[in-house]
Amino acid sequence: MATKKISADVQECPVTYCMSKIGGKWKPIILFSIGRGLNRFGILQRAIEGISKQMLTKQLRELEADGFLHRKIYAEIPPRVEYSVTELGQTLFPIIQSMRDWGEAHRV
Repeated sequence: MATKKISADVQECPVTYCMSKIGGKWKPIILFSIGRGLNRFGILQRAIEGISKQMLTKQLRELEADGFLHRKIYAEIPPRVEYSVTELGQTLFPIIQSMRDWGEAHRV
């Protein structure tokens, strides 16, 4: 029986494309956290155990650039920045919820 070869090319494989956007250790956790109302940098940094300031900044910028997050800067002293999930980002919540459900069911 011949097996069909699966391409890892981002343009051809939808799973690879999805992983290129939200894959990795931190992005799903960041999206899940912001979806739960943790919308400020300092709050996110304290809530996500093990993430460095530099990594959180990088991941937030990538999620914003890909259209999953909106960043609002308030003209205050000191400046306040809040993140929210965009309409596109909301479409990821069923996937993230499935990951959460699987983790709850199979956590040792």
